[in-house]
Amino acid sequence: MNVIPDEAVRIEHEVLEAFAREVAIAAGLASGRAELLATLLTTNDLRGVFSHGTIQIATYARLIRDRKLNGRPNVHVVRETPVSLVVDGDGGLGYFPAWDGTELICRKALESGVAVLVTRNHGHFGAAGIYARVPVEHGLLTFVTSGHQLNLTENAPIYSAAGGSPMAFSVPSASSPIVVDFGCMHDLYSNSPHRDTVARLTPGIVLRSIGLGEICQTWGGFLSGLNLSANPPVWSWPGANQGALVICFRIDLFTDRDRFLNQVSRYTEKIRSLSPLPGLEQSFAAGEFESHNEETFRRDGIPLSPATITALNTVAEELGVADRL
Repeated sequence: MNVIPDEAVRIEHEVLEAFAREVAIAAGLASGRAELLATLLTTNDLRGVFSHGTIQIATYARLIRDRKLNGRPNVHVVRETPVSLVVDGDGGLGYFPAWDGTELICRKALESGVAVLVTRNHGHFGAAGIYARVPVEHGLLTFVTSGHQLNLTENAPIYSAAGGSPMAFSVPSASSPIVVDFGCMHDLYSNSPHRDTVARLTPGIVLRSIGLGEICQTWGGFLSGLNLSANPPVWSWPGANQGALVICFRIDLFTDRDRFLNQVSRYTEKIRSLSPLPGLEQSFAAGEFESHNEETFRRDGIPLSPATITALNTVAEELGVADRL
């Protein structure tokens, strides 16, 4: 879980967003793309998703600077039907084809009832929840996933079959939406200290997590054209090793829209009345705690760890950005 760091330093979100934008521009992104990226990363921090917040600009900036990713990609549609879209990221970050494509398929889904997006030829697309929250504003139900280049070797641990395994789902509501945004293998990565203990105690849960990761890899990866083997590479930019999938559809294909929205609203209200997990103060429907964070952090500042601030200032210095956090 993402938690507020110990000894956190509060940074105003406007200051953090402006800093991330300047770093992105210094790395080589066009100003419009840099502004979008900075907004999306800062919004993740505002929601308490620190793992996919502005700390990521340190990695992205170096990948662009070192020509591992295309800093000026020509994001473009390569295939389109009334209900589907394939968007090529031209070797850049995955945020841009995924964001552009999600906005486009929202229009398709509102018109046709359902729409599917596949993105290809790009790097990391960030938190899957970014793209699940866009259609929910249009009253659409949504599923998002992504797959990346695997390098499976014989006799490696079975966990590696799942890859990075991001998934998100969103459900509109008459009040606050449900947004589930997670990594299927969270707490089961190679650096997770309790991975083998968890597997011994709850093998069924672990196998389900791996199975969900396999869906991420096949639907988000192979469907985009990514190969199982990295040799030969499918795309030309070294850091372009990912694809993504977004599916969204209208409620009224199946039931009355207003009734559904009201039922979801009543459901989330009931969830808040339930007893919380041990160690937690309150029960929330998925996504509500992040919305609470956003409200609080906009008012009080985003809590960043000293290590995160150091990492961001270091990359700024490398790129010749004058400002520091």
